[in-house]
Amino acid sequence: MEASITLKKVGKLVGDKTILASLTFGVERGSLVAVIGDNEAGKSMLLKVISGIEYQEYGQVFINGLDAQKRRLEVMGSISFVPHEVDLDPWLTLEQNIQFMGKLYGVDTETVNTRMVQLARELHIIPYLKRMAGELSPGIVKKGMLLRALIHDPEILVMDDPTAFMDAESYRHTWDLLLRLRGQKTIVYVSQSLQEVEEAHDRILVLEDGRIVLDGSLDKLLGSTFEFHQFQIEFETLSDDLFKILSKLPKVKNPSRIGNSIHFYGQERNVFFDVLNAASAAVMKDISVQKLGLQDLMDAKYAKDGIH
Repeated sequence: MEASITLKKVGKLVGDKTILASLTFGVERGSLVAVIGDNEAGKSMLLKVISGIEYQEYGQVFINGLDAQKRRLEVMGSISFVPHEVDLDPWLTLEQNIQFMGKLYGVDTETVNTRMVQLARELHIIPYLKRMAGELSPGIVKKGMLLRALIHDPEILVMDDPTAFMDAESYRHTWDLLLRLRGQKTIVYVSQSLQEVEEAHDRILVLEDGRIVLDGSLDKLLGSTFEFHQFQIEFETLSDDLFKILSKLPKVKNPSRIGNSIHFYGQERNVFFDVLNAASAAVMKDISVQKLGLQDLMDAKYAKDGIH
């Protein structure tokens, strides 16, 4: 597949601090890429560098094969950026904010208005178009910012936490639209919600200290840990001796104790029966079994060391 976005040894400094460290990767045209990581990982800066909001100190960013820094005027119409921070002009209506962006990109008024109504209908914000942006809730404003970013029909959409401040209904409307655009546009987004990323991605990039430490679909990233389950069993009383016995069972991995509960991982569900047999004399109060997910991956123990 052809790449919409290509980074070659891209580095970004702020003062003497490295924010992005020699990043090299490509993003396939039409793919949906989620970027996650800790607060200081460099996620937002990566989006700004891709979008041309910030320039890198070294390396190159290519948009549709064109050097984004050297040929900025040629690539700027191909890409649009939705920041995390609310940035609509509060003294203009939502409609005026969107129309102004259309004019900046040279889109004729009729096309702007047609697109605006169509997208506003999908996002369920038609009633708010003539309201002053400063009077609207943050969730409605975020949907307005997404509409504004799409008004010139960019090939690439870059979004920093696009569903921040939204209630469940607005979240659903937003992702209904984004998933409809999946395949038509290249979409790169940062999210603080691991559940959101699990539900909406072709590929996940995990950043740590400005470097990509993991790259792939959720199934691929979980790799050998994918078949693990996490178990928690609460006893009426969990003695030190019983905890030691259960911890030494061959199929019990990474056991830990919280009060009268033992938490552990097992690659086979039948490990639970091994624990039951070993603890047959103890009274159990509650049990839970869950498949591993992205939260487990983001735990440093699994991202770096795996399950032992």
